[in-house]
Amino acid sequence: MDEHTKQLAELLAKSLDHSQAREAESQLKSVETTPGFPLMLLRTVASSELPINVRLAGALFFKNLIRRSWTDEEGNHKFNANDVTTIKAELLGVMIQVPANLQVQIGEAISVIADSDFYKKWDTLIDELASKLDANNPAITTGVLNVAHSIFKRWRPLFRSDELFLEILHVLGKFGEPYLALLNATDALIEANKSDKAKLTELYKMLNLLIKIFFDLSCQELPPVFEDNLAHIIQLFYKYLTTSNPLLATDDEDESGVEEYVKAGICEILVLYMQKYEDAFAQLSSGTAEETWKHLAVATWNLLTTIGMEPKYDILVSKALRFLTSVAGNQRQNHVFSGSLEQVIEKIIIPNMTLRDSDVELFEDDPIEFIRRDLEGSDSDTRRRAANDFLRKLMEQFESNVTEVTLRYIQLFLQRYQQNPQSNWKSKDTALYLFTSIAVKGAITQFGVSSTNLLVDVVGFFKDNVAPDLSASGVHAILQVDAIRYIYTFRSQFTKEQLMQAIPLLVSHLKSSDYVTYTYSAITIERILYLQADNKPLFSKDEISPASGELLQQLFALIGKGSTPEKIAENEFLMRCVMRILIICREDTASNAEFTLQSLIHITNEISKNPSNPRFNHYHFEAMGALIRFVGPLNPAHFENALNQPFMNILGNEVQEFNPYVFQLLGLLLECNPGAPLPDLYKSLIQPILTVTLWETRGNIPALVRLLNAVCARESAHILTNNQIIPILGIFQKLLSVKATEASGFDLLEGVALNFPADALQPHIGQVFNIIMTRLSGSCTELLTVRFTKFFHILSARVEQGMGPDWAIAAIDSVQTKIFGELYKAFIIPSTQKLVKYIDRKYAVVGLTRVVTASTSLAAPGSAYSPMWRGSVTALLKLLEVPPVLAGEGAAYDQTAEADLDDVSFSVSFVTLNTARKEVSDPYPDVVDARKWVGGEVKKSKVFQERFGELTPEHKTVLEGYA
Repeated sequence: MDEHTKQLAELLAKSLDHSQAREAESQLKSVETTPGFPLMLLRTVASSELPINVRLAGALFFKNLIRRSWTDEEGNHKFNANDVTTIKAELLGVMIQVPANLQVQIGEAISVIADSDFYKKWDTLIDELASKLDANNPAITTGVLNVAHSIFKRWRPLFRSDELFLEILHVLGKFGEPYLALLNATDALIEANKSDKAKLTELYKMLNLLIKIFFDLSCQELPPVFEDNLAHIIQLFYKYLTTSNPLLATDDEDESGVEEYVKAGICEILVLYMQKYEDAFAQLSSGTAEETWKHLAVATWNLLTTIGMEPKYDILVSKALRFLTSVAGNQRQNHVFSGSLEQVIEKIIIPNMTLRDSDVELFEDDPIEFIRRDLEGSDSDTRRRAANDFLRKLMEQFESNVTEVTLRYIQLFLQRYQQNPQSNWKSKDTALYLFTSIAVKGAITQFGVSSTNLLVDVVGFFKDNVAPDLSASGVHAILQVDAIRYIYTFRSQFTKEQLMQAIPLLVSHLKSSDYVTYTYSAITIERILYLQADNKPLFSKDEISPASGELLQQLFALIGKGSTPEKIAENEFLMRCVMRILIICREDTASNAEFTLQSLIHITNEISKNPSNPRFNHYHFEAMGALIRFVGPLNPAHFENALNQPFMNILGNEVQEFNPYVFQLLGLLLECNPGAPLPDLYKSLIQPILTVTLWETRGNIPALVRLLNAVCARESAHILTNNQIIPILGIFQKLLSVKATEASGFDLLEGVALNFPADALQPHIGQVFNIIMTRLSGSCTELLTVRFTKFFHILSARVEQGMGPDWAIAAIDSVQTKIFGELYKAFIIPSTQKLVKYIDRKYAVVGLTRVVTASTSLAAPGSAYSPMWRGSVTALLKLLEVPPVLAGEGAAYDQTAEADLDDVSFSVSFVTLNTARKEVSDPYPDVVDARKWVGGEVKKSKVFQERFGELTPEHKTVLEGYA
């Protein structure tokens, strides 16, 4: 081992010691881009001479290094060419020789590299993978299959494209036959080792990965190699779906064994093939497609009726039910169930919809997990959800029969409950779930159920069987939760008056000592308040504000039960309810503002110690944004002073997850008091936020732009006095150089143009256009041309501020003589019609009007760009005659624009706070009727009247209509 490797190993060892970790990691990062370092790190991981914990530290550092430094924003390698080539040549060999815990890290590094390089920059990878497939060596082959799966599974969510199919064809051409050979060899070895538990377990792990890869390879198109061998493959899947080996059974009732995962994976494949490749079964030589599907459906049916109710089977049951659901939804195959609906409901649906002891234990011991599994839209695979989906799909096909049979069972369960409510409460729980399943029809939206089964009475059932549990004493907590959930599910089906009667009962349940009960109450209250009528909240602030103080106090008390930062942030549903109340009540929250502000500050201080729940954090800062937006303007200085400490703590302690939120809220705070001088706090922040390091974190960029623009709007004079406009424009240049941040670059540039006078920009505007033109002549994007066009119109429109079209044209031509004409024809005129937002189009209307009525460079006869005048008039009229796409931009707060956090990926570090969005103001409020205003400007313009004769009769007719 050479000296450099020893030093590296020592640093890795120190990184494991808490007292030395920060310094060691800093030293490692300082040399990580040095040529040869990544390769030395990889070889250190491979060295069997080193302790396993040091090698693991190296593997983790290597994986993270690859993640952050393999390529730049444009996809170019950041390491030198020799390191890149050698790493790819050695990586797979290292992975298969290291222990399993290191294999995982190296495998993830391979996946990251494959994301950028596979397959065109790494066309040897599949050959390497295929060459190492050996059924007789499960340890190595399992590692290889893990890597293959990590690469191929990327195809699952992608849209079809030529590029994608070329990649898949590349893989199938090299991997298809070896894969199929390995599948058959693994099957043979399983047969030969039926009595050897250790070997059997290893082989089943390999089979499980083979099944996952089968799905990967089939997810976009049926591979010819599978189609040609479909009969054999289906026979193989049928075999493993219907046979069990007791040696593979696990003793743990909660943890699934490898056999369950294999069967669950087969069921997933059957769902895919039913939905996408059903016709391929018609080509099978033995038997018809219908018989094959029936054979598989019956096998799955039998499986569901024979396995136990233990949680370890939950994943398998849910996947099996999903397969039966896909059969039920297929018009050619659903006859399998037509004659046996009662049997299906009794033997499959009801057992899997019935609450088990393990569910009750989860309710009591891990209530937040119970809620997340139970909520509609949860990612968890639960028996209840799968059974519910199966029943609903049967309802779509056999509505009358299924409704009749299910109602009979519902009445039976309700009668059983009435006979002994204390002992038989689970019967009522099952009845309520069954009723909900058959009552829901159509899509379930963010506003609740869109339509219901007309054969049942949703409101009547609620009054007779559900509502009493909301107010009765001695009712089991789960039944009270069922009652609250019923309101939650059918909230859009109740009248406003009915919901008004329900809200006080829900509020009373916020005081429950039961975690699930009070959480479901908060969830349901929040979703009711979110309901819309005519694009406005169904409930007004006047209706909710009287109860808001009590609601907020109770919600903050529940959140405050947490004794650690993690426990405080555990329940995002409570914080989401706080957020909704503040959004609905708006400025009426002022009477509770101090209590609410201090509560939010306390929570901020606590969760900053260890950010743990991204959803809670987001709703928390949205709530803070709502309070600042609606109440902050009433006492801006107090808000600025109160929030100084928590916000500066976050920035000072480098709580990376919270920085983008703080920057957005600081910008919002500034806008609460637009006429006042810039507070010293913000003056002292300007220099730090202009430092390059802050802008290197992608998630900070949109939030920093938002804050910097707010600072410039509040007091541009301070920026000019301290000559800080130059670093601001330097940041613009940095942002524009990368496609991923060019939109933020233009956001910043527009803020500069709108907040500084022309004489302040004059020394720099030529360089600004030089930067833009460099990008236009290089890697040009549509977003770039549209934003450049908008920027030109903004400058052209700001005549009163000393700018205007001639000022902008002169700045462009200062970069290169007569270049404006080329840019105008190639980009500005065509892209003007792509401006779809109302405010953007208004800038364009005003800017183009200035061009055609007042520009000495373009409008004056005989001027340099005079031939382009008529085309400019055409562009202006086209802009006025093609209706703009109104996006409600002028609204101070748009509830419907909120991010759906179920769709938000928290792998990125920036999420827009809707409540902290900059309020879009109309730059030209006097221009109410754009056509009439243009008509007036045209009549006033002497130069326009001189050139009026050059226009076509159509142009003249349109313009005369503007008078």
